[in-house]
Amino acid sequence: MELRQMEYVVAVAEEEHFTRAAALCGVSQSGLSAAIRSLEKELGAPLFQRSTRQVSLTDAGRALLPFARRMLAQAAGGRDAVVRASRQLSGHLRVGSEQCLGVVDVGSLLERFRLRHPLVEIRFVQAGSHELAAQLRAGDLDVGFLAATEHLGGLRRLELGRRDVVVLTHPSDPLAGAAEVSWEDLAERDFVDFRETWSVRRLVDEAFAARHLERRVRMSVDDVHTLLDFVQRGLGIAIVPQHVAAKPQAAGLTVSVLPEHERPGWVVSAVSSPTAAPTAARLLELLGEANLEVATAA
Repeated sequence: MELRQMEYVVAVAEEEHFTRAAALCGVSQSGLSAAIRSLEKELGAPLFQRSTRQVSLTDAGRALLPFARRMLAQAAGGRDAVVRASRQLSGHLRVGSEQCLGVVDVGSLLERFRLRHPLVEIRFVQAGSHELAAQLRAGDLDVGFLAATEHLGGLRRLELGRRDVVVLTHPSDPLAGAAEVSWEDLAERDFVDFRETWSVRRLVDEAFAARHLERRVRMSVDDVHTLLDFVQRGLGIAIVPQHVAAKPQAAGLTVSVLPEHERPGWVVSAVSSPTAAPTAARLLELLGEANLEVATAA
């Protein structure tokens, strides 16, 4: 068993999707699939049940998963110990992130950075993606984790992952029984949404405008859990990235998808300023090393 194979196992288990797991690992889907098949042959048991719509762990896969995670954690700890002993980095690092990005666990990443570079002073802010992009352009942040691709100018962007958006409704809503809904079905409904600085708000606003459809945002919030709570109380419907609909706080709500070729692309990236402090390069270097660990939902 190789460490890279363990990374692939964890990625597929967490993403439940070979294509997304391969993108997170920075390899082709065929390369990841071949490595998994090779490991299954070595172990003499299938690790995943594969279908056209879903990938899930077998009993053997569930037995292996905690050992795979421990192997990755031990390897990461070893790398951190070597770096601490050989590189005494100091200075400051200014980081910003939108809440609940899903494809990157910013808290875990900053924890590892602090363990590796204890002399660096870390400053962190949480805000909407478009507000963070403005701070990056102004040189007020070194690195931002955001879900925006437009108006980034000379900012350097590293794509981390993509998600579809889905529709969340209260079980009593007229749309609750529909597996798929159209944009027209959502026109002139009462919405709970984030403020305009959040990436998904602008994404959805633009989707409605492109179709010349009206919608009513009755509740504007700055917190994912507040949005889910308001939908739970029947105060409106919401359009959110897939991983938000999978949060425990969304249990009991109904999820509907939009037509396959009409779903806006919600893209998460690590963005750095051209004037970023040297510590920013070390954070992005660590992100590259830990690209599987950052796949856990925030």
